[in-house]
Amino acid sequence: MTSGLSIEVMPEQENSADQFLNLIRQSRKGKFKIYIGMSAGVGKTYRMLQESHTLLKNGVDLKIGYIETHNRKETQQLMEGLPEIPRRKLFYKGKSLEEMDLQAILNLHPEVVVIDELAHTNIEGSKNEKRWQDVMEVLDVGINVISAVNIQHIESLSKEIKGITGIEVAERIPDSVLKAADEVVNIDLTADELVARLREGKIYTQDKIETAMRNFFQPEKILQLRELALKEVASQVERKIETELPRGSHLKPENFLTCISSNHETANKLIRKTARLATYYHSKWYVLYVQTSKEDGDKIGLAAQRHLINNFKLATELGAELIRVKQNNVANAIIKTAEEKAITTVCIGKPHLSLFKIIMNTAIFNHLLTKLSAANIDVVILS
Repeated sequence: MTSGLSIEVMPEQENSADQFLNLIRQSRKGKFKIYIGMSAGVGKTYRMLQESHTLLKNGVDLKIGYIETHNRKETQQLMEGLPEIPRRKLFYKGKSLEEMDLQAILNLHPEVVVIDELAHTNIEGSKNEKRWQDVMEVLDVGINVISAVNIQHIESLSKEIKGITGIEVAERIPDSVLKAADEVVNIDLTADELVARLREGKIYTQDKIETAMRNFFQPEKILQLRELALKEVASQVERKIETELPRGSHLKPENFLTCISSNHETANKLIRKTARLATYYHSKWYVLYVQTSKEDGDKIGLAAQRHLINNFKLATELGAELIRVKQNNVANAIIKTAEEKAITTVCIGKPHLSLFKIIMNTAIFNHLLTKLSAANIDVVILS
């Protein structure tokens, strides 16, 4: 089995550990392995601990940086015999809390560190706001990391997750974190298997089981989340294949350009949808904001300006390169940007968007389509 991204449902543990061990030696920057699953309780932490025991047996200097057992008996038993870096104790709002000790990990510099709950928000006053930022710092100093995350914590999927579950997940990681992984391993269970684990008390305590069954752990929701998880890992595999193929052996890469206005909600949706397209095609992408004279800073409200800045931040977090242009002719700005950035697909919103109306109201809309068509650039209208 070659090193790289892989989909694994129930692989042999020894082979999985050997594969990651091979990755460790390949560069100065730490190697990054992520276990991903469709929900809590599929066994991500359990698998990380199994692999930890295997790596220790192979003489690897491994430490547990942070593991959340959720008081699950099987998981707690696997913690026995694994060297754990003591957690940092903090007082926050009158309570004594424990947090992962980032500085201790950096000081000890183990060969491999296991860090659970990748999407966790750190306690106020910590060096980094999010645990995934801690992980990036650990990787940068050459420490290899094994971590885990659920599919609902991926930023660009947040709207789809809310549509499936009815819940807006607050703790999320940028898609770029997943792209940074050298291995992404899917821990997969059928809906029946997951519900059976829940009923047996292997996920939540008895007093929470019925509530979970009525809400998140419904078979139709589990199936949809499972599909998202499988698609995401498959996408990561395809990206790895593309990057490892010899140059010239695959087609011209896709480059996406999404064009937004100061309309907050529609711009937000366009950014997220283009991010997903770029992820599936493993492509570079750009967000273009054309500031016309009607959208000068003194002509749009403070709330609109704040939303615009938030959308710029979101685009950057999702991996886009932001382009801001002052130009009254929006179509010309799109054409020029598409030519300069070798764009293959331009994404715009439905006709009700103000940006689309601006284009439609200009005499050069046909010119825009003609120019883009001549350059073999696709135009996609996103709902």
